[in-house]
Amino acid sequence: MRKPLIFLGLIALAVIAAFLVADPDPERLRALRDSLAAWREAHPLALPIGFFVTYVVVTALSLPFAVWLTLLGAALLGFWQGLVLISFASSIGALLAFLVARYLMRDWVRGRLGPRLAKIEKGAARDGEFYLFSLRLIPVVPFFVINLAFGLTQMKAWKFYAVSQLGMLPGTAVYVAAGAQLGDLNSLSGIVSPGLLGAFAALAVFPWVARAALRIWARKRAYRGYERPAKFDRNLIVIGAGAAGLVASYVAAQAKAKVTLVQEGPMGGDCLNFGCVPSKALIASARAAGVARGSEALGVRADVSVDWPVVTQRISEVIAQIAPNDSVERYESLGVEVIEGHARLEDPWTVRVGDERLTARGIVLATGAAPVIPPIEGIGSVEPLTSDTLWEALAAMPAPPERMVILGGGPIGCEIAQALARLGAGVTVVEAAERLLIREDTEASDAIAAALRADGVDLKLGAKAIRFGRDDPGAEGGKWLELEDGSKLGFDTLLVAVGRKARLEGFGLEELGIPANKVIETNDYLETLMPNIYAAGDAAGPLQLTNAAGHQGWIAAANSLASPFWRFKAHSAPIPHAVFTSPELARVGMTAAEAEADGVHHEVTTYPLGDLDRALAEGAGQGFVRIVTSKGSDKILGATVCGAHAAEVLAEFALAMRHGLGLGKILSTPHIYPSWSEAAKNAAGRWRQAHVNPRTLRIAERFMTWRRG
Repeated sequence: MRKPLIFLGLIALAVIAAFLVADPDPERLRALRDSLAAWREAHPLALPIGFFVTYVVVTALSLPFAVWLTLLGAALLGFWQGLVLISFASSIGALLAFLVARYLMRDWVRGRLGPRLAKIEKGAARDGEFYLFSLRLIPVVPFFVINLAFGLTQMKAWKFYAVSQLGMLPGTAVYVAAGAQLGDLNSLSGIVSPGLLGAFAALAVFPWVARAALRIWARKRAYRGYERPAKFDRNLIVIGAGAAGLVASYVAAQAKAKVTLVQEGPMGGDCLNFGCVPSKALIASARAAGVARGSEALGVRADVSVDWPVVTQRISEVIAQIAPNDSVERYESLGVEVIEGHARLEDPWTVRVGDERLTARGIVLATGAAPVIPPIEGIGSVEPLTSDTLWEALAAMPAPPERMVILGGGPIGCEIAQALARLGAGVTVVEAAERLLIREDTEASDAIAAALRADGVDLKLGAKAIRFGRDDPGAEGGKWLELEDGSKLGFDTLLVAVGRKARLEGFGLEELGIPANKVIETNDYLETLMPNIYAAGDAAGPLQLTNAAGHQGWIAAANSLASPFWRFKAHSAPIPHAVFTSPELARVGMTAAEAEADGVHHEVTTYPLGDLDRALAEGAGQGFVRIVTSKGSDKILGATVCGAHAAEVLAEFALAMRHGLGLGKILSTPHIYPSWSEAAKNAAGRWRQAHVNPRTLRIAERFMTWRRG
């Protein structure tokens, strides 16, 4: 809405300027307007027909000045005639663009719109005509994008036209009213006339009114057939005690809300019990072994001996040390009611746990995710481990596994493979893609692969597993994996690390009609189809990260408690992530490849850690900092750090992106010397060097020569 308001403001300024530099005689202005009116009377059809055809063509060709044409047409034709012509012309032009996109330019539109198309297709599939109506009523997406994108959906053309005609009418009326008021100006004093001020006010408040009306309508549609309780037992019910659920409960308790946390499994969820904490404890032991073996270059020789039972016992001890932070006792001390059991939605405000029925104004679904076991022939016969069952199995072993296959070369597979190999295990990673960590920077992925091979991990890349089996089904050994090329790998232990899927079944989502395919569908505020039911964490996606889950948990709780007075968007903060191999790999925002694929005009700056003094002093100069910025700007679109302490170095870029700070701010901030944090500043300096204007330098050189006399 800003651009139309700015445009109207410019028109007003132009009118004021005209009055100031020209003769502001009202009689002459009225004479000019009367002469235009006389021309229209002599040619009553020429102007309306010409304007109508022009408007249809502009809309059909998706030219980006339909708003300005609306204001101009209203000023020339008046309110009622302008409203009728513009309303029908815009809808007919939109239909033509819709048909062209559908039948003539499908590939071009798909390539041009990119990620925006996927979002519109998803909304159209979920809400159909209502989604189109909401986009027409509140122009958060440019109309020409809507016209083209809906041409690629399954919506019928007549429905598209009818909904567009109706949905665009209120907004069109507001713009036409503003244009008509501008056309009626007689003098400078008319700038502050009630009519024109009212038109400006209508333009300003219309999106808010329309948005509120749509929310009310959406709520009525969602709750049709359900009776809302007159009062509630609680302010909030949270289902799931992983990162998202714990944060949501904490936020509600701190706000002095009455909140109930329902957890079926252990407190702390996957991160504490099966994921982040045990894996990082294992990695700490492995890193100590790796540093000891590599210390000879620093003048220290060490013989490494791994006490495996101590390693596995320490993992349990670390979990036990952190567990009190996530315990029932702690959360009850904060004011959270904790109930153990399986929760199921009975209606939008009621949750059943066993024989108990709980009601709340808001509900947060933080049901987490579970490891995926791919449907490969024979996989069940070889007793596969997952990240949930790995730790108990390792603790039961007297020594590291001698022949372990890890299926999957993502973050979990890479971390566990390197850690176990450093502790003496024999590990083979089988990855169907051509490289590890397929979503990350290619050079960083290659560096991780080289490090894993150096630690003794056998990598099978571009290798698809097609069958598992064992030579003697009743024996312990003899397990094997057949690859697509016909080769076989023998192993004793199999870890499946091909991903995790959201836990969606058994919570009553189907009965309430809440869409949940791979994740629970939510809007930008984490609301599900039922506006008072929110989803957060792995259940909501798209990122399966503890920090992302925690971020969503507080947003879901805050939105539930503050609704309808205030709401926070869930996707406003860039979420950093890291792979804790050696070297580490950390990233926030997009990679260069993603920017290229999305058609984003960008630049790439790379700073090698071999140029960092602290890295050289520690003998850890391998790796780099790579920054993706907007073309010709220091705005950070993404950053990748590959090397020692990458997760800590990346934090500065995440902070800068969150608060809109460019590389110039990082460069101008004093950093400790010598420190790893200087890598961020030095990378910003590389960007600055590449953007120094040679002509400016020549002028500076001449100036300094002149100053010397």
